[in-house]
Amino acid sequence: MSKTTFVVGLDGSDAGARALAFAQDRAKAVGDCTIALCYVIEWSPFSFQTPEENEQRHKRREEEIELAHSRVVDPAVTAAKAEGFDVVGIVKHGDASEILDAIAKERGAAQIIIGRVGTRGLRERIFGGVTGRLVASASVPVTIIP
Repeated sequence: MSKTTFVVGLDGSDAGARALAFAQDRAKAVGDCTIALCYVIEWSPFSFQTPEENEQRHKRREEEIELAHSRVVDPAVTAAKAEGFDVVGIVKHGDASEILDAIAKERGAAQIIIGRVGTRGLRERIFGGVTGRLVASASVPVTIIP
């Protein structure tokens, strides 16, 4: 029998921390389990950039990935490993709902666990919130933590 995998969406918020705590409780109950902690740096194909911005795009993306690792993912991975959990940290650019589902498929995850946190306003009304898009399109069950 293979390990059970839970994908946890982190964003540095309290809701993300609660999602991780929930995943850890589930991992204790399941036993042989891996937790994939994922931070997605939102990127929209609808944004327009100047030629100067495009020249710096790769450098900025690498800096954003490093910041996400150092500020959110790596501390969470270190803390979870110290508590005895099998954990991996992943940072990617893109649409959070698509990336989280792709990681779940790639790793054969049993569940995606996310916090109920999102940006409000025009962008969410036009494109929909991450939580809603993920629930509507995920290939595995999604648990939303308040």
